Amino acid sequence: MALNTGASQEEHAAALAGQVLRQVDQLLAEKGISPTPVQQQMLVSHLRAMAWRSVSGEPLPEVDASLFDEIPQAAMQLAQTVVDIFGNLPREEVWLLSVHFAVAKENGVS
Repeated sequence: MALNTGASQEEHAAALAGQVLRQVDQLLAEKGISPTPVQQQMLVSHLRAMAWRSVSGEPLPEVDASLFDEIPQAAMQLAQTVVDIFGNLPREEVWLLSVHFAVAKENGVS
């Protein structure tokens, strides 16, 4: 999701993060997922970092895929939908983002 407004990378990343966050909020509402305030803050922080990596090209450190074996498929699919919005991030972003959705989905589930 490229924005070419002549803005600095920081401004571009902030604008992109805002756009994606609005879409994520809508996706979570559609799925009936309500992050706690702390979970929301962590998600926003992660989305901002993803936007920065999308704009700057900064790579993620190496991630061990096996750490995410127990993440529910629904959380992975939701994360893939979000990563697809950016259009230029690696698969590892899906794994990392899926944790936010898996944890938030458990709110209120006993």
